[in-house]
Amino acid sequence: MKIKKLGFNLQLFAASQFDSKNFNPELFGKYVDTIPKLKRNELLKSGAIKAAPQFKDMMSDQVGGNYMTVPLFGTIGGEALNYDGSTDITADTSKTYSHSRVVVGRAKGWIERDFSYDITGGVDFMDNVAKQISSYWDEINQTLLLSILKGVFGMTGTENKKFVDGHTFDISSSPTGTFSPTTLNTALQRAVGQNKAKFSVAVMHSQVATNLENLQLLEYLKYTDSSGVQRDLTLATLNGRTVLIDDSMPVEHVHAIGAKTADVAIDDAKTYYTRSGSAGSYIYTPVDNPIVGEIGNYYEVSTEAYDKYTTYILGEGAFEFTDAGVKVPYEMDRDPKINGGQDTLYSRQRVCYAPYGISFTKSSMASLSPTDAELEMGANWELVNDSADTKSYIDHKAIPIARIITRG
Repeated sequence: MKIKKLGFNLQLFAASQFDSKNFNPELFGKYVDTIPKLKRNELLKSGAIKAAPQFKDMMSDQVGGNYMTVPLFGTIGGEALNYDGSTDITADTSKTYSHSRVVVGRAKGWIERDFSYDITGGVDFMDNVAKQISSYWDEINQTLLLSILKGVFGMTGTENKKFVDGHTFDISSSPTGTFSPTTLNTALQRAVGQNKAKFSVAVMHSQVATNLENLQLLEYLKYTDSSGVQRDLTLATLNGRTVLIDDSMPVEHVHAIGAKTADVAIDDAKTYYTRSGSAGSYIYTPVDNPIVGEIGNYYEVSTEAYDKYTTYILGEGAFEFTDAGVKVPYEMDRDPKINGGQDTLYSRQRVCYAPYGISFTKSSMASLSPTDAELEMGANWELVNDSADTKSYIDHKAIPIARIITRG
């Protein structure tokens, strides 16, 4: 790993002992910041996430900045008038909407032995700890994004449903509903029309990625490791767009649908099944050698079981990201009575991912920071509007977020 110059000796710091007596939280925080966060970095690079540091001071935990509303300015429009020397010019006003966003706080602690490392392999312990923590928060933040996306696609209400329905391309009901060469283009056209070129990144399950790879539509990005061996990243390109491959993407199992056969004699052209389980999750098992004496217990399946995979596509400015910061992001504590003396490292973060054009309403939030489950509740999200008695909503086609649901 190439270590940046930060005004102090990281190499010396990395070699220091990992315990509460020698721990320097400020230096450790800067050390962790040198570790690349692959997923967030790629989203930032694609433009799908834009940094919004201007809100950090307002979101400080020392001033209680867990929730804030900022103006979102609409675009100008209207029909141009004939400039003929006799037609009066009339002026229109542009809409100003209210965009509410929430800060999500998370914390975790680890004891020293939680961190795996290889002393004999020459791997520096502090370097290893920093990498693990950086990777941990990268995964946590990816989970936050997925929870938010689940929530916004769970919105209800007439105007909100225009976004949900218009930005969802679901072909999973068809037995041939897998991701094809035209799926992405069709989905984006339905969602945002002429704005589809703004979409820059897709996040998909490895099963979907494998199907696209088999169709030779997906090309993996590569890197060269320290041994000079070229390896695949969990990054690829599809139609010129970056693809992040993540098996935490939503997968829903759809159970088979069947009914008791009406046959009184065995039809050799059919497959008969037995059924087990409970309503809503029945399992149908093919009968290898059906016999007429048991035909009254057999079922015929009209729809086979399958899995539904959700792929999210994000465009330029889909999210604004603010690292709201915490007073003490890292600290260590020693408890002498546990295991003869035990050092614990605590880590905290407060971040805000604000989807463009969609507000967090906090209508169902039990504390100052929403849980993943609360982020996933459609009731906590709505399209931004002007907060008037008769609300005017943002045009959903301006929101660069879409999803595709396929069988793989």
